[in-house]
Amino acid sequence: MPHGLFHQLESFYDAIPRIDARAEQHGALTLFVRDGEGFPYYARPSVDGGEPTAVDVRLVRDRQRELGVAEAFEWVHETTPGLLAVLEHLGFAVLRAPLMVLDKPLVAPEVDAALRVLDPDAAGFLEDVAVVQTVAQLSFSTPGTHKGDTGPKDRDTLLPTVIPVHVPKFRYALAEDATDGAVAAGMTQTAGAVAEVVGVGTLPFARRRGLGAAITAVLARDALDRGAERVFLSAGSEDIARVYERVGFRRIGTACVAEAEAGNAGPVNAEAGNGAA
Repeated sequence: MPHGLFHQLESFYDAIPRIDARAEQHGALTLFVRDGEGFPYYARPSVDGGEPTAVDVRLVRDRQRELGVAEAFEWVHETTPGLLAVLEHLGFAVLRAPLMVLDKPLVAPEVDAALRVLDPDAAGFLEDVAVVQTVAQLSFSTPGTHKGDTGPKDRDTLLPTVIPVHVPKFRYALAEDATDGAVAAGMTQTAGAVAEVVGVGTLPFARRRGLGAAITAVLARDALDRGAERVFLSAGSEDIARVYERVGFRRIGTACVAEAEAGNAGPVNAEAGNGAA
């Protein structure tokens, strides 16, 4: 895989948190610190900063504990291959997520639901954002592709408790069933000419209908229409990666997310549903 593609992704990963967080340098790692609302960020290898060492990780971990945020690290294995062994040796659990780029013709599956990308200038936009966040929360509470019982009643019970938080870097999409209302949702975040599809989820009762693939396709098309030259995502599992392959994405590597294991490296409070479906 050309070095240029991975460098493009690294530049994106570095730019996105800077939109609403400040960056602290700790050796070869950059810790992104968010002041105010929202989930806390993580640390990543600095762009062109070399391989982080165990000393760098300990510096970041101490700072995260001082801030009272998640002891969390994210990186692309192909770009920073040595970090995996360092973090596992220090007791971190590591999620390995298929990293995929759209480099084939986009295939939008036909589904029995209406798809729409939210217009931030439309009336009721924040109410729709709350629906997106509610569907995502319920979807990620039961991860995977298997059908389950969680459905519209659970959504409608949870929705009044959700306070919508809109960050301008996000674009949102909903899949709405004529009978059951919103059943799937997802987002993109964009920096420069690169867009990442994140947070795609389907209520468990509505799975196996192609809705996750359809949401992904409509978000990717929206990003391309708005000028994105590169669209990518990280799949939550190999099964989910196969869903994205049907849309036109191809695996190029592995995105890693490391969190401290309870009782070992420290408490965990990581952002849920980042780049999974």
